Amino acid sequence: MQNKYSTARLSLEELTLHDAEFLMELVNTIEWIKYIGNRNINTPEEARAYIQKIIDNPAINYWIVKIRDQKIPVGIISFIKRDYLPHHDIGFAFLNEHKKRGYAFEAASAVIDDALQNFGHTQILATTIISNSKSIQLLQKLGFSFYKEIVHEQEPLFIFERSSAT
Repeated sequence: MQNKYSTARLSLEELTLHDAEFLMELVNTIEWIKYIGNRNINTPEEARAYIQKIIDNPAINYWIVKIRDQKIPVGIISFIKRDYLPHHDIGFAFLNEHKKRGYAFEAASAVIDDALQNFGHTQILATTIISNSKSIQLLQKLGFSFYKEIVHEQEPLFIFERSSAT
């Protein structure tokens, strides 16, 4: 995958240790904790250690999404090959004050299109907890359809899929 993406309004840049303050803010939002899980990141040092684990794992791609003109970080897009899934999984999370502006759709579309067109992926998955209706709506808008329900680490999850034919 590419290190950087650019859309009409956004830039997506590979996660670095310099993003620790932003990531610490994002992972401690009520929505992240509710829908993704508490990462117990409460200091910049813990955030940098978390980022280093991500950077060191070749199965994980993480981009910080920024408003292009202002360089303001607003969210993240992830593209992860999880052990319990047969294909890569796309994820997204945005700060509340930057939701409902189409940023998640715009940023995720750039990564999805590139993965399907240029990196040989024939199918992309997306995982969400069943109660996360906003993510489900966004996934459907992105062209994903319900694939199956699984239980992972005692958590029921919905898996959505999008193939290169979609």
